[in-house]
Amino acid sequence: MAITRERKEELVTLYGDRLRGSDGILVAEYSKMTVGMVNELRKRLRDAGGTYAVTKNTLFTIALRENGWPVPDELLLGPVGVIFSSGNLPAVTKIARKYSTDFPDNLALKGGVITGSVFGAKEVEAVANLPTMDEIRAQLAGLIVTPAAQLAGLLQSATGQVVNVIQAYLDDREKGAA
Repeated sequence: MAITRERKEELVTLYGDRLRGSDGILVAEYSKMTVGMVNELRKRLRDAGGTYAVTKNTLFTIALRENGWPVPDELLLGPVGVIFSSGNLPAVTKIARKYSTDFPDNLALKGGVITGSVFGAKEVEAVANLPTMDEIRAQLAGLIVTPAAQLAGLLQSATGQVVNVIQAYLDDREKGAA
């Protein structure tokens, strides 16, 4: 069934909006996914800031070009769905990879695009192993807190040493006065 020109323009705009809000995308080949399966995937992705959309490849290619993204022609063959990540591609990739492992006959990750580079199925694993934003924040907090704690310990120890020197001086003066 053919779609109208207006609907095509709406889809290109929708894809473009999603691309502008994304830090990366994954392209997945889907097969025999029920509505319930698609809804479950969308629910899982939503928790990590991801969305899933079945796309029309020619219209998605137009949206990619219009928004300055590289076009992964080799990935956009056959029935594909696109997973958009809004700020946490590693976490979204982990969820998508887990889903494709749970349902290998229904969803296969073909690759994606991140920071202007196209990557294939082999690199999906590497992206999934990157630290998530929460993990990076925890690491940064640790880097900031550790030196501060060490500085506080040094200051406390230095203060204690000054107090000890003053106490020794006072003790010495008391002995000399006696």
